[in-house]
Amino acid sequence: MVSSGFRPVFTETSALDVEAELGSSPQLINNDRFALIISQRRFMMLREDVFEQLRDAVIRGDEQTAKKLSEDIVRAGADALQVIERYLSPAIKLVGQKFETGQYFLTDLMYSAEALKSATGILTAGMRTEERERLREEKVGVVVLGTVAGDVHDIGKNILGLLLEANGFGLHDLGRDVQSIKFIEKGGEVNADIIALSALMTTTRPAQKEVIDFLKGMGLKENYIVMVGGAPTSKDWADEIGADGWAETAEEGVRLAQKILKETSR
Repeated sequence: MVSSGFRPVFTETSALDVEAELGSSPQLINNDRFALIISQRRFMMLREDVFEQLRDAVIRGDEQTAKKLSEDIVRAGADALQVIERYLSPAIKLVGQKFETGQYFLTDLMYSAEALKSATGILTAGMRTEERERLREEKVGVVVLGTVAGDVHDIGKNILGLLLEANGFGLHDLGRDVQSIKFIEKGGEVNADIIALSALMTTTRPAQKEVIDFLKGMGLKENYIVMVGGAPTSKDWADEIGADGWAETAEEGVRLAQKILKETSR
């Protein structure tokens, strides 16, 4: 049986024992618990080290192993939400720390992010509605992120997104060359706390201001924290256009998001 807090996952031997008992006691056939045990004869015997292997696969950036282990865990009926909370969240947070301290390169960060994405996608697919709600409630904050209209650069944005997820934020990455109204539409759809706008060219920087102007014109500016960043931006630029914060690097962006959210929740 796995550690306390997880749904019990039964071994092959226990399933055989129950099946033998069912043969002599037909009245037990409708018992859901015993039916579940029998059905799980087809699945692997889960041990604590299976969850640790999943965690390590994410840290290594081994997407294929992460997918296989996640599928096995789902089939065996383990509590997917607790797997995410106890093993995957700490794993990607460690990856983010390794990147910040120079132990991991950008490629390492990206491989780990892909492994995490595959694992969580499999684990959350079968979650009940209440489990999904609980997972969303436990996020630090919800961020809508993207590179503004006309700009196709996204490396800095992608790094920020990975680090935000590693630090517990719910992320909705709209990609690059995103029309200004799309940030606002997505923000309303997902009830975002933060809209983060990246611009990597002086010619596209005004689109950051356009998003803020749209928010003000629609009477929605107070609903969101708007952060800006990118090579041609600065603190002065952020102040000029009415943004709530500016960060020079992805690491600073995460710390800024944490700081502003903490201040606004007081």
